Amino acid sequence: MKKVAVVTGGSRGIGAAISIALRDAGYVVGANYGGNNQAAEAFTAQTGIATYKFDVGDYEACTKAMGRIEAELGPISVLINNAGITKDGFFHKMSAEQWRSVINVDLDSLFNCTRPVINGMRERGFGRIVNISSINGQKGQIGQVNYSAAKAGVIGFTKALAQEGAAKGVTVNCVAPGYIATEMVSAMHSDALAKVKASIPCGRLGESEEIARAVIFLVEDQGFINGSTLTINGAQFIAG
Repeated sequence: MKKVAVVTGGSRGIGAAISIALRDAGYVVGANYGGNNQAAEAFTAQTGIATYKFDVGDYEACTKAMGRIEAELGPISVLINNAGITKDGFFHKMSAEQWRSVINVDLDSLFNCTRPVINGMRERGFGRIVNISSINGQKGQIGQVNYSAAKAGVIGFTKALAQEGAAKGVTVNCVAPGYIATEMVSAMHSDALAKVKASIPCGRLGESEEIARAVIFLVEDQGFINGSTLTINGAQFIAG
């Protein structure tokens, strides 16, 4: 049977690296994207990985898209909840839209994308769900109350759902990256980026491929790693 994986936010940055790693590991991959048609088309042309445009913050859109993916590719056995955005600002100046949009994409999306596939995984007795959190969901970050709250919620979601799925062969784990050399991080002001690099004991940003290798490890595990958060941040923050 074909092994089918879906990666949200899967055509750029960390998500693209995860999609490619899954493809190279033998999976048929569907990569979600939200809006950049040109980048998605280029990604498909370069990798052969099918891309699917839908809003991970919209439950009905996710349900429809997951049904389409299963009809075209086969039953989804692996889901990587990677999609995320930032809308930074000090909390006392933060708008309701800044708060709601980040919570919607970074946290609500886990329900929206997981709910349509979880029953199939349970019925088939196998599923691998990996959720991408963040160092700032573990330690918090000034100017990112919305993002930190969402990414902390990702960890709680992981722990609870892992307990529900374990008896049915479904594992749910989390990866919490530190600062990775993506477009999002590279867009930081040069002074802020220099401070970030200086705070990382290994002296560099992480690479997307390092996160992708961790995801493959969790997906390929035989099932006893469940409910865990794998911290990958160059020793910038040691989670207790």
